[in-house]
Order: sequence, then structure tokens, then C-alpha cells
Amino acid sequence: MNDKVVITGLGLICAIGGSADECFDNALAGKVGIKEVESVEHSACYAHIGGENNEFVTPDGEDRASALCVKAAKEAVADSGLDVSAAPSRVSVVIGSCVGGAVSIEKFYRDYVADPASAKGEDVLKMPISAIANNVALAFGAQGAVDNVANACAAGTMSISIAADLIRSGKADAVIAGGSDPMSSLAFSGFHALHALDSEPCRPFNKSKGIALGEGAGVLIVESYEHAKARGAKIYCEVLGSGVSSDAHHITAPSPDGEGMQAAMERSLANSGISAADVDYINAHGTGTPLNDSSELGAMLRVFGSEGKVSCSTTKSMVGHCLGAAGSVEAVMCVKAIERGMVPPTVGYTEEDIALMREKAGDFDFVPNKGKARGVEYVQSNNYAFGGNNASIIYAKEGAPRKLAQPNGERVFVTGFGIVSPLGNTAEQYAENVNSGASAARCGNCGDYISSVGKEDFDSVGIKLNFYRKLDKLSQMTCVSGKRALANAGIEVTDDNSKKIGIVAGTSDGPQTDIANFQKGIIEHGTQTGSAFLFPNTVYNAAPGYFSIAAGVKGYNVTLSNGAASGIAATAFASRVLRTTQNEAILAIGADEDSETVHMLYEKTGAIAAGMTPGDGAVTVVLERGSSADKRGAKKYAEVLGSGFAHCPSEFGRYGCADKLKEAISLALAESGVSAEDIGIVMTCSNGIKELSDAENAALADFAGAEKVNVRALCGECRAASGALGIAHAAMMLSGDIKGGRGDYALVLGASVGGSYNALVLKKA
Repeated sequence: MNDKVVITGLGLICAIGGSADECFDNALAGKVGIKEVESVEHSACYAHIGGENNEFVTPDGEDRASALCVKAAKEAVADSGLDVSAAPSRVSVVIGSCVGGAVSIEKFYRDYVADPASAKGEDVLKMPISAIANNVALAFGAQGAVDNVANACAAGTMSISIAADLIRSGKADAVIAGGSDPMSSLAFSGFHALHALDSEPCRPFNKSKGIALGEGAGVLIVESYEHAKARGAKIYCEVLGSGVSSDAHHITAPSPDGEGMQAAMERSLANSGISAADVDYINAHGTGTPLNDSSELGAMLRVFGSEGKVSCSTTKSMVGHCLGAAGSVEAVMCVKAIERGMVPPTVGYTEEDIALMREKAGDFDFVPNKGKARGVEYVQSNNYAFGGNNASIIYAKEGAPRKLAQPNGERVFVTGFGIVSPLGNTAEQYAENVNSGASAARCGNCGDYISSVGKEDFDSVGIKLNFYRKLDKLSQMTCVSGKRALANAGIEVTDDNSKKIGIVAGTSDGPQTDIANFQKGIIEHGTQTGSAFLFPNTVYNAAPGYFSIAAGVKGYNVTLSNGAASGIAATAFASRVLRTTQNEAILAIGADEDSETVHMLYEKTGAIAAGMTPGDGAVTVVLERGSSADKRGAKKYAEVLGSGFAHCPSEFGRYGCADKLKEAISLALAESGVSAEDIGIVMTCSNGIKELSDAENAALADFAGAEKVNVRALCGECRAASGALGIAHAAMMLSGDIKGGRGDYALVLGASVGGSYNALVLKKA
């Protein structure tokens, strides 16, 4: 385990500057970059302000989220002196985002509303969150794991935590990590619909009336200490432990008691081996909404007390809320605070405000109006998001005392499934239909493979009408799949175990139907008419968020989006989470929807004409520590042995090189301690597109003796759901629930447009 993880490079662009130093200097001076918004039409809205960087012009043909991120990444890579080309397979990219290519989404649907034929496939390829990390990898030639974190406003923090995990698990030497989100009509209209915007520059923890939206990108080079020292890199600080939790309370509002926020803070401290008394500075989430501010303040006071020993500020008071980029923008501020021995302020306080805060929070130090000098050895950065997701991370001066939580040495087993697919809505039904050779449900008009859930499914898992009526199709399938997975595994969620059960979800495209409906509505009727009903469902992590609420799951909660391989990526990452956190079970979910909108989008990209048949579904794989499974006497379907990731820097929309799929396979086999000859089952990933079929055929030349199975031939290309279904199908073949199979080992493959390949090895339990 590479225990020591460090930061060696910083890049930042936001409303108060175009570089890390400029932004931090302006933050120390209390400069406010929140002003009249120029990029979104808002004449009929009650709020008109936000934090834009109008000096940065998006290059022609590029999406703004990707362009902002590449700009910040270039600064960070240059600052670190990292030569990606020296060992590109050892450099990964992890980027967080909330709205992804929202500016391109607006452009596409403006064209589509005017004339459907004029809307361009090239704009569709700029829309997904998964395009951002791909574009960063392409800019630098990175060829390690390439992934996107889609946990809305906690995504930037989680990206750095995942980067540290990749390094500590030996899967990368360096990671280009951060977050990016643009100012967009989608986000502005959505928060306006929720009446969550402030008509004046936001004043968190003070005049808590609402948020001011911001835009920007923060990127950090996260690196193993040994790698950084070997190349003589400057080291800013260390990355210690992180904490992630779920409220299981409400899709947009935090739990009033701040229990989930407090849990994330306490877990980050425990995983770092430090105490609350050690922390010198907190960069709070501090959005400025009444619900967030009251919940977060209560949680911080319980963890840190009100004696004024710790300084706390929220830089959102100057740059606005940068959504998925917030955690990485703030991470750069935290690292600079350690480097300079200066903490930035929370602006907007009068003397009267300060007196009122003392009545409410004692001597808790909010660093009013202007930055202050103080020794900074440990910093905690906190971010929270729609879906009740909470994330906290600790940064420390190099060499500061700490005792990081160590891997627990546990084996990880598959102990249950929940399957919503075109071939059945339970694991038992799916297996029966596969064994009998039954045909999957298909759309009569378009030929797509279609999953469906209805009242009978909701009733069977105890989801009430007043809950499921809020859900889009993606969330409906996910909730049914997740609840059935828990039942299939024999896990009952209780107050005692709810914090030890987590979620890692993967989705390729997220809720594209509700995104389209929301965006088309404001194009036709104005920014001020955004739907408060639809907007919460436009974030990629809404589906697992709803599931956490439905099931009462309060442990780890992360949503990944790296294209069709996301379901496999979720399972691989969930296995590592179980070995390094307090969770005893993780529900690894792969889910993607199909609809008229989704079909149209894939037609526009040319994927359907090239041979792909879309499908949809949600598949949940229950992963459990061996000790937990043994204690419960659970059935073990298979053991997760190892995984591999490799990336061929390609334009988003292409699959890229066969040698990278072969590399991913080799890495998975090596970690698992098996050879190609040991593999009896291969779950393939080809989807009818010749480029991918050719790459797969070349990569599988050494597996002639294995039985090849492709769930896409049964259910269509269900993207992330197909990846997770491949894992479930393989595990049920190994256990004998599905007929066929050879030997004791299965290899599951995944591929995503842009050139990302994933491989995972299972062993018969």
C-alpha cells in the first residue's frame, strides 16, 4: 500500500481569477466575484447574479465544462512538472461534475426545438459527464483509469478521495483529479425553480437566503510520495483520509439534524488517525441556504466545539457555488492555506452580524471579511449534495503526525442480486428466462430492448405511491433493483447496520429523459419557468439517492460515470471500498434508461446505424466482506478477486485500441493471481459496433478455451446495466444458478466510448 499520498500541482479558474495564485490572493483580500450573470437569460427571474469567469472564452467546437477543466489541468500539470508521457499507463484521470456538458445540452436542444434535423450528433457527444475526464486524458495522453464522479455538489471532493484510493491500491502513480462545472441555464433555472437562489451575493452562515451559482474548475495532481520524490517534485501537502455518508432523508434537502454531515466529518478524522482538536482550518460547504447552513453549523459545533480553536470559512461567499467543481475549487484553497499559513475569509459580515453569530455559535471563528494568518497543519474540506450525499477529506502539511486507516485484509464476495432487465425483473426470473432460452421484451416501434417496472414491483418491495410518483424511470428501476438485491442477499437494513451499508452506482448517460424535458421546457417558455418537480431528477446521482432514502442506507454513497463500463467500474471500486472503510456491504449498481429521447440521441451519434441496439435496466450486485457474510450465513455466489483499467486516448465517441483492452485484462489477471488458461467464462462487451468487436476479438486471442457469453445479445446495450448484469450473470453461472460455464474463474469485460476498458475477475465461492 502506497500509504503516503501528496499534492504536487494546482490549477484553478473561477469567478475571482484564472490561476491558483490569483484566486487565492483575491480570496484572502475578500474579493467578491459574484455579479450580473451574462451567459444565461434571466430577465424574468427574481435573481440575476452568479460567479462567472467572463475572461475565459470557450474555444470553438468545445464544451465549456471540458474547456474549463482542461485549462485548470494544464496549469496543474505544468505546476507539478509531471511528464505524463514518461509512463502514461500509470497516470489516471478522475473528474467530478454535477451538470457536465450543460452548455452543449442547451445548444443541442435549442437546435432540436427549432428543427429536429438540425440538432447535431457532435453536440450529443459533448453532453455526458463522462466526456470531461476523457477530454482531459486526451489532452495529456493519460492511459490509466479514466473516470468521472457524478455526485452533484460533492463530486469534486470525492474525485480527490478516489484519486488517493487509486494510488494507495497501487493502480496509479499520479492522478489528474478535480472537478468542473459551467454556468448554465439548466442549473440556474433549476435552483431558481427551487427558490434556492439569493438575489444578492450569498452570505453563508450569516444572511442565509440562498446560493449564488458559480462556475469553474479546480484540478490537483495527486501523487504517491515515492513517485513525487523520485522525480524531485515540489510537495504542497499530503492527502489523508476521507469520509463519505448518505443522509437517506430527502433528495434535495439535508437532514435537519446534520447527522450525515457529522458522520462524514468524523469518518474523515478517524480514517486520517487525527482528532477534531488537531484541525486548524475547515473549508465548509457553506452554500448560504437556510437548511444547509443550519444543519452544517450544528454538525460542526458538535464535532469541533464553539471555543474558537478552529478557523472556518466558506469561499462560496466570493466565488459562488460551483456545483460539482466546488470541492476541487475549495481543495486548491485548502492546499494554498497550508502552503501560505493563511486562511481565506467568509465575506459579507457587518459588526452587527458578527455579534449575532456569537450569540448563535459562541466563539466559533468564521474568519469574517478578510483572510488571517495562522499556522495550518491540518485542514478539513466538506461538501454535500443532492441525494443526501456527504463527503469530507483531510489535507495535512507534509510529515504531520497521522495514522491512516489500513486495509482490513478482507475477502469480498457477491452475496445477492437485484435485476431489472428486458429479460426479467428479479434475479430468479432472469436466470429462469436465460436457462429456458426465453426472448427479452422489445419495443414494437424501434426494436430496442425495454425494461419496465410498475405498481406490482413497487408493492413487492414496499415502495409507496407517494414516493414512486416522484421518480423518473431510471430511479424507479434503481429502487426496485436495489431493494430486491437486499432481499435476495437476506439483508435487512436496521438502525444498527444502516451506516455500514453503502452504495457505489455507475451510469453512462444518467437521467437524459428528464434532462431533455427540463431543458426543452425552459427553452420554450423561459429560464423562470423551470420545473421544480423535474430538476431534482436531472442529476446523475438522483437514482441512487432515491434508493438510499427508500432503503434507509446511510453508508458510503458515490456515483461514477465512465460510459458503458460504469457498472463494472462501480463493482471494482466498491470492492476496494469494502477493504478500506467501515462498510460491511456495498450495493454496486449499474443503471441506464432507454426512451424516445435516449434512442434519438444514439441515432444522432450514429451508434444505432453502426449496429448498436439500445436497451435499459438496473442491476444491483451485493458485495460483502467475508466476515459479514460468514456471520450472517449468507450464500456466496462468487468472490471478487481483482480488476484492471486501461485507457486509449481517443476522441469521445470512438472505442480505440485493442491493446488497451488486453492491458486491462492483463492487469485484472495479475491482481487476481490467475492466468488466461484459468478463465472458463468470459463475459464479453461487444455491442454490434465493428470497432469494438474487432478490439475484443484481438484482445481475447488467448481465451479460446473459455465459454463466451454476451448479455447484450440477450438484452441489448444497456450500458452500465449491461456491465453489472455481466457480473451477476457470471456469478450465477459460477454458482450453478445459470446453466453452462467452465471452470472456477470468470472474466467480465467493459468498454466505453472514448477508449476506456475495464476487466474484472470472479472466482467460484
